[in-house]
Amino acid sequence: MAEVVQHRIEERIPELEQLERVGLFTKKERVTALEYKLHRLIVNKEDFIAYIQYEINVLELIKKRRAHIHYQFKREEIEFPIIHRINSIFRRATNKWKDDVQLWLSHVAFCKKWATKGQISKVFSALLAVHPDKPALWIMAAKSELEDRNSSESARHLFLRALRFHPNNKKVYQEYFRMELLHCEKLRKQKQELEKFSPEILSGKLAEVVYKDATGKIKEAEFVISLLNIATIFDFTKDLQDSILKDLQTNYKEDSLTWDFMAKRELEAPGAGEELRSAKGRASDINRREEHCCQVYEEGVKNLNTEAMWTSYLAFCMERVKRKTNIQELKEKRQERLLTVLQRAHDSSLLKEDNYKNWLQVLLSSGDAEGAARVALAATQRYSQSVPVWSLSLQTLMHLGSGDIGRLFQDALTHVNPKESLPLWQLQVQWSVANQSPEETEGVFKRGLLSAVAAVAMEMKECYLDWSYSTRGYKKARKTFTSLQNNRPLSKAFFTRMIEIEKEQENPKMNNLREYYERVLEEFGTSDDGEWSLNKSKGKFHQKVGLNR
Repeated sequence: MAEVVQHRIEERIPELEQLERVGLFTKKERVTALEYKLHRLIVNKEDFIAYIQYEINVLELIKKRRAHIHYQFKREEIEFPIIHRINSIFRRATNKWKDDVQLWLSHVAFCKKWATKGQISKVFSALLAVHPDKPALWIMAAKSELEDRNSSESARHLFLRALRFHPNNKKVYQEYFRMELLHCEKLRKQKQELEKFSPEILSGKLAEVVYKDATGKIKEAEFVISLLNIATIFDFTKDLQDSILKDLQTNYKEDSLTWDFMAKRELEAPGAGEELRSAKGRASDINRREEHCCQVYEEGVKNLNTEAMWTSYLAFCMERVKRKTNIQELKEKRQERLLTVLQRAHDSSLLKEDNYKNWLQVLLSSGDAEGAARVALAATQRYSQSVPVWSLSLQTLMHLGSGDIGRLFQDALTHVNPKESLPLWQLQVQWSVANQSPEETEGVFKRGLLSAVAAVAMEMKECYLDWSYSTRGYKKARKTFTSLQNNRPLSKAFFTRMIEIEKEQENPKMNNLREYYERVLEEFGTSDDGEWSLNKSKGKFHQKVGLNR
């Protein structure tokens, strides 16, 4: 091992002497310790990384000193051996830790900055031989060939190889399609080279071939739209865009994404020049475009009356309502359009659960209390088993002070899954405390205590104790606790709250406190980590009042 290390150090002597001779370094530098680390029987990845970083730091230092003394010669004798050595260390490291993709990519990054372009290709080639299952690496390699080496042929070859491993990968096809269009754009800018290429290539025919191959394997509207969006970036692809649009409208008219995409394209239509000179004119132009969008959506819901289609239509309407405008007429038109579409989607029983919240918000913000109450009730009928819908609707009706809320709470608890009903019980307690008599509120608590769902029963027990104390004082709380302390299920919070209530009294009763501690320890034991603090508290309490045995 020592001989190998010594040999590597001696190899560096000429470059170190050259550094000293030209005045970049003042003395020879040796890295004996680092070399020994790389030849140990057990080698750590960190040793390789440290050695690589050391050598890169040397390169950076040389670069700074060159700039400082304005010396730009002898690169082959100075930098090139260091770069060669770093590449060699990287190869040794990646051969040993083949699965570490980040290590490979660090080598690529180094090559991009310091090494030759050909070296990047070699690194990617070795990387892909080990990791052909990662589409992102194929894309990186192909982009590198196009951007770093200006080789569209090599990039195309890599994409074709990638598709052998990943024949249905959308991202690979998207980037391959983009690469062909970028290559075509570059050729069109090099006017002196045009005669070398056929009109088909210059018009993007290779990209069209990629498109047809991709859409033959991946038959999804979203994927076709993604390729169309890529094509629109380039100003020479009008024919290709028209072809893709025709394909989209012909083969994917049963997909709501198609109608959504076609509708939103109407926003990009050119406006009338005269109108755009005033704010009112611009608002009129925007309104006209939005109307054209809605015409496409209307055709969409006529041909495709589905929840997804109505959801897309509503998403557009809501997005336009949220846009700020100083033109009141445009603002009102947008809100009227949204409310109309919401009502029609509801009438078709195709309005999603989340959209009822938006509907209620719009009605409440506009002061339509009657409409909000009507929608709140309609939502509970449409989604009668949904706890979030019942919660939202009941809160809305509570806010408006309308309807027989007590009866609605009973309806809600009848329809929803009891295991999910806790939020409704909590909301009912909140409403009852604020609006009903103490006797009626106590009735709510007692009904909750009978729930077969442990979480509900325990929550009601804790809330009942708190309410008893806050409304009728210590004696009522003590009575409530005594009547419920043996009714299962029990919670630690129920006992600890009673302990807190006792301690809040001007003259806490020590016998009561001891009773509470004994009960909580009896129920939950000392082995429970969460109860250990109670056990310690009990000990401190006993010690304070002389109750230790």
